[in-house]
Amino acid sequence: MFLLITLLSLLAQAQRDPGNPLDHLPSNIEVLTYFGERADISPDNQRVAFMAKSFGDAMVIDLKTRVIECLTCNVPGVVFLRVMHLVNGDYILIGPDHFENIHVSRTRDNELWFLSRQRGSKPIKLSQKMSEGAAISKKSMKIAFSQTAEQASDLPPGASRLMVAELDLSGPTPALVNKKTVYESKDRGCTLEAQDFYDDDRKMTFTCYEPEGRASVMGIDLATGEVTNFSKAPGSYNEPEGIFPDALYTAVEADRQCEQLGGTRGGGNIDIWKLKLDGTGRDFTRLTHFNDYEGGKASNPVISTDGRFMAFQAARAGDPAGVGYGILLYWFKP
Repeated sequence: MFLLITLLSLLAQAQRDPGNPLDHLPSNIEVLTYFGERADISPDNQRVAFMAKSFGDAMVIDLKTRVIECLTCNVPGVVFLRVMHLVNGDYILIGPDHFENIHVSRTRDNELWFLSRQRGSKPIKLSQKMSEGAAISKKSMKIAFSQTAEQASDLPPGASRLMVAELDLSGPTPALVNKKTVYESKDRGCTLEAQDFYDDDRKMTFTCYEPEGRASVMGIDLATGEVTNFSKAPGSYNEPEGIFPDALYTAVEADRQCEQLGGTRGGGNIDIWKLKLDGTGRDFTRLTHFNDYEGGKASNPVISTDGRFMAFQAARAGDPAGVGYGILLYWFKP
């Protein structure tokens, strides 16, 4: 009888609610746009840049007027995946120069671009192939990115590396200078992706993607090379996305609610959590509850430099990582 009651209890817990999580938002979350994905907050917290769609145009919205401007609509046929603010107000774009297919264009052909904040500017290639996303400093022109064998022929299959560089705008053409490899992984047991600088750019969070759809929150001291596993939760998915300004916490895409809700662990059934970077992995607080609803998830969070709010996206559990259906604001403080 005890086993039967326990089983029934677990089955009850595993049920997700029907409906749209946007219809059940708490008072501190508001919808900013009803389209778009991969938000990035400007260093002065006045604007949010985002992608209209995967392999599409880069947009920016003014948080006071709510006016949306397209940053790349003057260039026909652009197929970017990410847009990120530089500390001086310019932008970094990430994506291929043309669309071939989803896999090739997102991996082999993925590269960094510079876009001036001046109206009508055209994207400029930085001649740097890279994997997935980048870490962009909020205090300097420092950039970090990763590479796999698909972007760098000198890497063996399965290997990946983290690189740090500086963006030089002093010459006739923007260029990446002082490139340096800061960490390497020899195999697919840990595929690397740069995430956020912190501690005055002396440290950086990064993701270690692991076999069977798992991931860990990692950090590296760029001076000493010391690496720390902050999530310490083997067998689960934990991807850092957005550092808090005190550098004591990071936002994390995580699947830990699956312990109560059921469903497949990994990057599909995720919500946004807050993890303390103390190295214990114990201080882990859930922030969003989109995955409480069938097919729902919240993803790609970024934190304002004043710590007052977070921007993130509404997404669907069955879609590829990064695909979103609108940008939302999560207010920590009035």
